[in-house]
Amino acid sequence: MTDEQLLALIEVDPRKLAGKPVIRSTRLSVEHMLNRLGHGQTAQEIVREYPGLTEDAVRACVAYQS
Repeated sequence: MTDEQLLALIEVDPRKLAGKPVIRSTRLSVEHMLNRLGHGQTAQEIVREYPGLTEDAVRACVAYQS
């Protein structure tokens, strides 16, 4: 998946989490995902905890941060 495709998985909507960037169609913030990754969780571990979430969505959070 290209960076552009990954970034399309992130949305900023003032009605969701006070406008914080979130994974599209969720209320999972980019900040929350980056925090989990920063504390040593892998994308695979995060996906197991959130049914319906994909590894690409987690990678999109990293791409958004860059």
